Amino acid sequence: MTDWTEVSAIDALENGAVKVVDIDDVMIAVFNIDGEYYAIEDVCTHDGDCLTGGEIDGDEVVCPRHGARFSIKTGEALTAPAYEAVETFPVKTEDGKIWVRDPRWD
Repeated sequence: MTDWTEVSAIDALENGAVKVVDIDDVMIAVFNIDGEYYAIEDVCTHDGDCLTGGEIDGDEVVCPRHGARFSIKTGEALTAPAYEAVETFPVKTEDGKIWVRDPRWD
């Protein structure tokens, strides 16, 4: 089982903000959407580049290069040119901190 990785103190990740962490060479973007925390792989499934740096529009992130939209909550690709979802990851809050893990190799 993979360990949980600390992302940030809860009060350091403001509403609408994102923080990227590297877990075993996988870049994971953790978002605060109205006090709920969600994590997706920081990669556009259309071109393989980072999603972070793109606009956050409600619970969607917009790819900064070609405008594909992804659900921050589910990872679903919502608009072309992306058609494949991005990976999602479990997030927890504990002891005033935000934690994430990549369970794919458990």
